[in-house]
Amino acid sequence: MLSPDGFKNGPLATQIFYEAVVARQRILILGDYDTDGATSTVLAINVLKELGVDQVDYLVPNRFEYGYGLSPEIAEVAIQMSPDLVITVDNGITSVEGVEYLKSRNTKVLVTDHHLPGPKLPCADAILNPNLPGCEFSSKNLAGVGVMFYLLLMLRAKLKAENWYQQSGIKMPNLAKYLDLVALGTVADVVALDYNNRIFVSQGLARIRRGKCCAGILALMESAGKDYTAAAASDFGFVIAPRLNASGRLDDISTGIECLLATNGADARRYATMLEEINSERKSIEQDMQSRAMEIVRGIMKRMDSDSGQPGDVGDSGFCLHDPDWHQGITGLVASRVKENTGQPVIAFAPNSDGMLTGSARSIPGLHIKDLLEAVVASSPGLVEKFGGHAMAAGLTIKPGNLEQFKQLFRERVTRHFNEHGSIDTIFTDGELADQEINLGNAEDIRNAAPWGQGFPVPVFEGIFRVSHISIVGQLHLKMKLVTEDMARSFDAIAFRAIESGQSLPDLEKIHAVYQLDVNEFRGNRKLQLVISYFTAVE
Repeated sequence: MLSPDGFKNGPLATQIFYEAVVARQRILILGDYDTDGATSTVLAINVLKELGVDQVDYLVPNRFEYGYGLSPEIAEVAIQMSPDLVITVDNGITSVEGVEYLKSRNTKVLVTDHHLPGPKLPCADAILNPNLPGCEFSSKNLAGVGVMFYLLLMLRAKLKAENWYQQSGIKMPNLAKYLDLVALGTVADVVALDYNNRIFVSQGLARIRRGKCCAGILALMESAGKDYTAAAASDFGFVIAPRLNASGRLDDISTGIECLLATNGADARRYATMLEEINSERKSIEQDMQSRAMEIVRGIMKRMDSDSGQPGDVGDSGFCLHDPDWHQGITGLVASRVKENTGQPVIAFAPNSDGMLTGSARSIPGLHIKDLLEAVVASSPGLVEKFGGHAMAAGLTIKPGNLEQFKQLFRERVTRHFNEHGSIDTIFTDGELADQEINLGNAEDIRNAAPWGQGFPVPVFEGIFRVSHISIVGQLHLKMKLVTEDMARSFDAIAFRAIESGQSLPDLEKIHAVYQLDVNEFRGNRKLQLVISYFTAVE
């Protein structure tokens, strides 16, 4: 692992943390309502309790009441809990007003975050963020939970240097046992799996496969029908994180946090069952919103066809979508799905309880969505109430009356980007496989070379196959039997989210497919399966 020595403000942040622990001060962890925020919160609480800090609690803002991060409103709630020290996890770098409010009430604030800072830094007692200007920590890809892990490493070393463990009669904590949480938060937040993050994820997975992990992760795997002994990084992104995030999308993330904090299997399973029910509701809402979103997209493309007399080229506009009946907690998922379907940057807006519109933006490679929003804000001051994010995802709030003007400026900025840089409509693969190379052994080798993820993608291949059978499963997915062109071999295949709900079965005889080799496990049997990420019919 990289040494923490390169962290700007590392010694200062450690000293503040150290003084609070030694003095048994009341510490409040202020988290975020996603999996990275939840794992960061749980990690901090668990280690502090090991260190004998009894007065430690957490607060996570309900997105519908307080929005994202340390706002002045949630800072007032924090003050009612009488903390001596507030530590933000996975947020705080842009919370200028919220930190200022806490400081005005004589409360110390330690900001730990990984998001990009804005033009003005908060007046916290210390800020720990690998993306701070002047920070020499070489991995800028840490998730929030990774930043907290490094702070705890520095705290542990400080306590050891001061001979605190021996004096207090407390055993020095083994932080490696919490790498399951670090791995989960890292993959769930879709940060790049650079060298350092791959260590986090691979070590965390190894612990989970041995059952040496928190009861909540085991319960969530069990609830999803997954075998923890064969856990993969993809299970973090597609199994555990969606169930944790669902509680933050529809209510608040506290149910997910309590699941991860559970110290026994019975409590963990109880919370996992609750999360399963919430996630089922989330899926239903998302499906309805997704159908409506694609209906809006088709309408936009049809109007573009009519205006130009040519097939609609959406590559010069992106999509700004809004429906008054949408749920604001699901807009990020909708924006992601539309982006995947269209290859364009997307912002999905929904009303919030304050009568404003909150938007979730998802971008494409090469278009930095936060920079684009900054350009819009600079060109029209007052148009956007607030915004934040990073290269591929962002959030913003606007007044309903400003939506049309914002749409126009968004389209203009996206158009300018495509005019200057061109559109990206190429799918990169690792080429074709010979028929005999499409086998279970190679699929298992690829799985064993994991973790794969953002910035370290799983190998994908391409090829032309005949379709001998096709059916719809789960309303949105296509299950196929693919045959090589010489008809010598056949393979099971599945294309997830390949159609919309209610769409009829496509008539396919031959396809050009982009796919991954996967191991399909069912009732102890392991079979090869091709997971198709893209396909098109061929003559």
